[in-house]
Amino acid sequence: MDTEPHVQQAPSSEYEREPVPQRALLGFKSFIGMYAGEHCAGTELMIGPLFVAAGVSAFDLVAGLIVGNALAVLSWMLLCAPIATRARLTLYYQLEKICGRQLVTLYNLANGVMFCFLAGAMVTVSATALGVWFKFPMPALNDLYPNSVGWVIAVAVVGGLIAIVAAYGYETVAKFANIASPWMVLVFLVFGFVGLKQFIDVTGAKINSLGDVWTLANTSIWKGGDPLPGQVKFTFWHVTFFAWFCNMAMHVGMSDLSVFRFARKSWYSIASASGMYVGHFMAWISASILYAYQLHLDPTDTNVLPGPLAYRAAGLAGLLCVIIAGWTTANPTIYRAGLAFQALRPKWSRFRVTLVTGAIATIAGMFPAIAMKLLDFVALYGLILMPMGAVVFVDFWLMRKFGLQNNYAERSGAVFNWAAGAAWIVTLVACASLVVTGRVQIYFVSLPGWFMAATLYVVVSVVYQRRMYARPTFRTAAQAISWASLGILVLMGVLFLAGAVTLDRVKWVLITVTIIWFVAAVLWMWKNGHASEEEPTPGTSYI
Repeated sequence: MDTEPHVQQAPSSEYEREPVPQRALLGFKSFIGMYAGEHCAGTELMIGPLFVAAGVSAFDLVAGLIVGNALAVLSWMLLCAPIATRARLTLYYQLEKICGRQLVTLYNLANGVMFCFLAGAMVTVSATALGVWFKFPMPALNDLYPNSVGWVIAVAVVGGLIAIVAAYGYETVAKFANIASPWMVLVFLVFGFVGLKQFIDVTGAKINSLGDVWTLANTSIWKGGDPLPGQVKFTFWHVTFFAWFCNMAMHVGMSDLSVFRFARKSWYSIASASGMYVGHFMAWISASILYAYQLHLDPTDTNVLPGPLAYRAAGLAGLLCVIIAGWTTANPTIYRAGLAFQALRPKWSRFRVTLVTGAIATIAGMFPAIAMKLLDFVALYGLILMPMGAVVFVDFWLMRKFGLQNNYAERSGAVFNWAAGAAWIVTLVACASLVVTGRVQIYFVSLPGWFMAATLYVVVSVVYQRRMYARPTFRTAAQAISWASLGILVLMGVLFLAGAVTLDRVKWVLITVTIIWFVAAVLWMWKNGHASEEEPTPGTSYI
């Protein structure tokens, strides 16, 4: 899984606030190598085993990865690349033109925090290789906290070195990553071959055709059934949506606008298939075979530790692959997180910001919950950034067709586009409530969330740009809706007290009317997006 928007491969230090000129455009081959290398990363060694832990069957895994990765490629081709090759701007500059500087700053903060946690997962992956050499206790599948002093020291050393290298030698490590990529891809392939041969030997299976391999896969490797304790059961649909949305931030979330702005043609985005079917198909399957073999030998050994898995399959070369895969992917992730944070403190040097960012990532890496729950975390990461992708899509293609201004912040001079802010925040709250209440699993909520964000952006833009909130009839309607939502809030408490409704129903209605209250109340309590219509008295607090 790639954890940052590839921009270290393209000359993104140029043209950050202007369209990419014709002379700087890149050919198709540039994008094939870029995607193939960067999507075969350290996290593949975590994600592959977690499919086995989720009790996936052979058909559900293989078919789900084929379909889900195809949908991911189509998302790059149909959503991201057409805008990138027309506007030829970075995501951040395009968002600034749409959303305003203040809202983009909040987006950068969210992006930076998520990058830190993902870099922490990379540090976790690399630290497991040290555990093979130094024999200290390492986290188990369901551990949330560090379980030994040795583990904390190992993560601190690995994370510290990665942060220092990221601060001093980013470009050097990026070049080394390009050199290491072909080797890493082939080591992952060897993992799969070794694991398959080990299964053949231990089961005594007779392999004379691909049908025999498929039978072995169904009966011994991906057997289906119940997941391991603490894991979610995965079906075809789980695998499909995870493969589709694990890089949602890059295609649906539009981060790869910064990549494909350098492409001569939008169809070059089909090159993303090289990453999806090398990293998110072959590498995931290879890593999952190694973990399935571990469980076959000892069903009680449920630990997902890339270091021991790779060492059993490929010896020292396997350990080097774990270390290098984690290092070369954590390095640019920390660097990009630092750039996002630097927007908050522009006067800080990049060196200082990168070190602080690396320290945050290192602390995060000490807590194995992020890596052990990486399937959930990656889905959360995409969910958080997804609404802004919908905003960019609607703003570019639809706003003028609705008689509205695109790039509203740039045209109006606004520093905070409330339509974009509402689309982002309300969508996140609504989707989170669906997940928390158990109505929709996190792997599926982003799809309806995208349409919700797109719709909200258009509707609130109509109100915001045409200043409908200033009309007396509109304000009266907003007041009525907001007070009604508070009445329903109290009513649900009374109904539960009387035994007329279940607690689950109360929770669902409460979060719904809460969203309605904050949306409706802002429309009549806020004047010109800055202050209430009435002068506040001392001690009075307005939203």
